[in-house]
Amino acid sequence: VRVLHLKENIASLARLLASTSHGGFPVVCRPKPDHAEVFQGTIKRLELCVLLENEHIFEPETNDDTFSSSHPLSYEKITVEKLPNLSRLTTLLNRYTTDPQYQQLFINLEPYINKSAMSVQAHFSLQRTYIVFRTLGLRHLTVVDQQNRVVGVITRKDLMPFPLEERLRLQQDPQ
Repeated sequence: VRVLHLKENIASLARLLASTSHGGFPVVCRPKPDHAEVFQGTIKRLELCVLLENEHIFEPETNDDTFSSSHPLSYEKITVEKLPNLSRLTTLLNRYTTDPQYQQLFINLEPYINKSAMSVQAHFSLQRTYIVFRTLGLRHLTVVDQQNRVVGVITRKDLMPFPLEERLRLQQDPQ
């Protein structure tokens, strides 16, 4: 599972977006230094692309988890459903992954994540998961263990009728 952290490195984020086509990502944080990373919410790929087009919100690394009082982007700017300019985005991602200065720059994702994102336990009923997907019109659903650690992501594609029936049949009738 590809997860992001509340404080994410620009170069790493650019590499992730360039190497995957995922529509969204779970975001995790470590509540205390000796604790495991736990699920905080999700962020969509489109929102990440909008964030990466705004270098003024990038910040240098700090030793703690605090960020300076930079001005986060407005809700309207982030949530406007517009497709990014792909050639501009490709150029930006390439620059962020190759220019060493972006290795030391970070972005605070906390103001932009969906903290009320749905998640299901690892042993949640597949039938109920399907009902949740259909009822809420979800594209992806984070799967967590009993300690709220991310263990997977279910996408709408995973629940398409034929592959789902085939997987269930294979689980019931292993050969």
